[in-house]
Amino acid sequence: MNGDLGREYQAIISYVNYSQVLKGAEYMNIASELELHAKEELQHALTIAGQIDYLGGMPSVTPEKVKTSEKAKDMLSFDLENERVTILNYRERVKQCEDLGEFALAEQIRSILVQEQDHLIALATALGVDPPKLF
Repeated sequence: MNGDLGREYQAIISYVNYSQVLKGAEYMNIASELELHAKEELQHALTIAGQIDYLGGMPSVTPEKVKTSEKAKDMLSFDLENERVTILNYRERVKQCEDLGEFALAEQIRSILVQEQDHLIALATALGVDPPKLF
């Protein structure tokens, strides 16, 4: 789960940065959406960190690498890929939680998954592409 937490930190950093540096009228709507995503990702990080502690672990303090670019499409593409990977990882985490009988944790991750999927759809829409397949 510390890998999941590192991806949440990465998402917070990238969404904060990208929301402020995106240029061009066509990106103003998604820029404000990214600010909301950053707040949601912070809540995800708090949830995951709390669950790591509950399970007896020490929450990581290290984000996954954050990619940057001066091109808006690149930034949004980086975020789209990060959300795709995050969703796949959380789907696996739900299965692991259920196998261990950690049903409450599985439900918390499911609620995070709903928001992550919304993020993926918003990013794909901003890029004018179909959301990537998740299977």
